This record gives sequence, C-alpha cells and structure tokens, in this order.
Amino acid sequence: MKIRRLFKWGSLIIIVVLIAIGILAYTFYHNAASTFEEIHTPLERTSAIERTEPVKLAEQQPFSILLLGVDERKSDVGRSDTMIVLSVNPQKNNTLMISIPRDTYTQIVGKNIKDKINHAYAFGGIEMTMSSVENLLNIPIDYVAKVNMEGFEQIIDTIGGVKVQNAMAFQEGDYHFKKGMITLDGAAALEYVRMRKEDPEGDFGRQNRQKQVIQSIIEEGTSFKTILKYQNIFDILGKNISTNLTFAQLKELQQNYRPSFSNIQQIYFEKGQGSTVNGIWYYIMDKGELAQVSDTLKEHLEISSR
Repeated sequence: MKIRRLFKWGSLIIIVVLIAIGILAYTFYHNAASTFEEIHTPLERTSAIERTEPVKLAEQQPFSILLLGVDERKSDVGRSDTMIVLSVNPQKNNTLMISIPRDTYTQIVGKNIKDKINHAYAFGGIEMTMSSVENLLNIPIDYVAKVNMEGFEQIIDTIGGVKVQNAMAFQEGDYHFKKGMITLDGAAALEYVRMRKEDPEGDFGRQNRQKQVIQSIIEEGTSFKTILKYQNIFDILGKNISTNLTFAQLKELQQNYRPSFSNIQQIYFEKGQGSTVNGIWYYIMDKGELAQVSDTLKEHLEISSR
C-alpha cells in the first residue's frame, strides 16, 4: 500500500462538483439551495458497521464519503464506473482517498453472491453499493455522492472545454489523443479519463488523467466567464447529481473542512492480481494489503478496529 500526496482538491469529478456548489452558494445562495433540494436523496439503510453516534460535522469530527461516477442511461440502470472512498479528518488536516478497482471480486451485500463490485449499483443502486463497499473495507460509509458521467460531459462543454498535457499518444473510441498539450470537449474528456488498457500504468494512469481533467475544470470553472454561466451549471448539477448530504451539511463542510480537502493523500491498491473465474476476469484483492488499507482508514476515521 502506498500513500501519495495529490494536488489541491484531488482527482475526481464529484469532489469538484460538490465544492463548486459550495463556492457558488455564497454568491448565489437561493439558486444553490434550490438546486440542492433537487439533488438531495435521503437514504434509509441499516449499516452493518454502525457508529456509536452519527457524525457531527459542526464539531469537526472525521467522516467518510463514497464517490460514485456512474454511466446511467434511460434504457440502462448503469454501473459505477468510478468508486472512490474519502476519509476526511480535520484534526489531522488531511483527506485520505482510496480508489476501488471496479472489477474487484467481492461479496455483493443484499444479493448474497460474489461479483464485480461495480455490479452492486446495477443490482441495488446506491444503498447496495454502500453496503458492499462497507463490507469490503470494513469501515462505515457516512455519506455518498453520485454523478452521472453525462453530466460531467455537459459541465465541460458549458465551461468551453479543458486543456491537459497528455503524456502519451493513444486511441480510445473514435478519438486519437496526441502527445502534448491538447484541448478536450466533454465527449473527448470522457474517453480520455476512461482509457486504461493501453496505459502501462493501468488504473493508476487513468487516475492521473482524471486529476489532469479535474485541475483544468477548476481553472476554467473559477474564471469570471464561467461564473456568469452559473445558472446553466446549476441546471446540469440538478439533473445529474444525487447525494444524501443536505445543503446545511455542505455548508458545514465548506466552513469546517476546506483545509482537509486541500491536503488529499491517495492510497493505492497495488498488490492484487487479475484472475479469470468461470470465464470472467476479476481483480482479486491481496488480503494483507486490503487489511492494511482498512486499518489505515479506521485509524484516520478514529474508529476502533473490529
């Protein structure tokens, strides 16, 4: 297990989406509050790994959040293409981030089968995904945020595209990405961050490309010309985001946790192996590494080991 320090705000679309709402909220409070009424999705679930007391954000207690990037279309319930867990601890003034390989072979809680973890969303939506991630990492998941990847594409088009420094030329879908500085529209950016088969670093390379795109979104998204488009951005967010965080809780995050989000350290699963089971390829976690990641997250969340 490795821990690597990331640039400010991390490497996932959902982080930027949530923080962007909070930043704009102070200027456009009523619009932001109205949008958050659309994206707030209360969850009624019983966690197998319960806390003794709910997290109190006003007291700056550590918490965890599951971030999901989902390919979800009208004719398909979709699968979680990106699954990341954040552990946020304001006393340590940092955030730990772990990306779960979508092909991870694990127990799907509520389905009583073992399968790829990204299938949990197709079987039982956000609730089954949260329960399966809790079971895998053996930590409580306090909050969840989901973004439809089509919304990611629309946001990039709204801000006028993004610029990235591409480290290697490659082909993905209908797009050929040249080496060097390139400009991407929303559709191209989706293909850019999804590619992993041609990358010698696999999922790690894909995570680095995600980070590049997110940093560019931040740069473009905070420009004056983009702020003028805030209503369009709020409309896109309202149609493509869902979270069990309330607007009041988001304001608590902005007020009490911003330094922690500015210091994100990434943990990587690196020792697992690919294996074919009944003709299907899976990622098999290394048990020792998985236990080490679990213990690291528990210590960071200040919860007892079980």
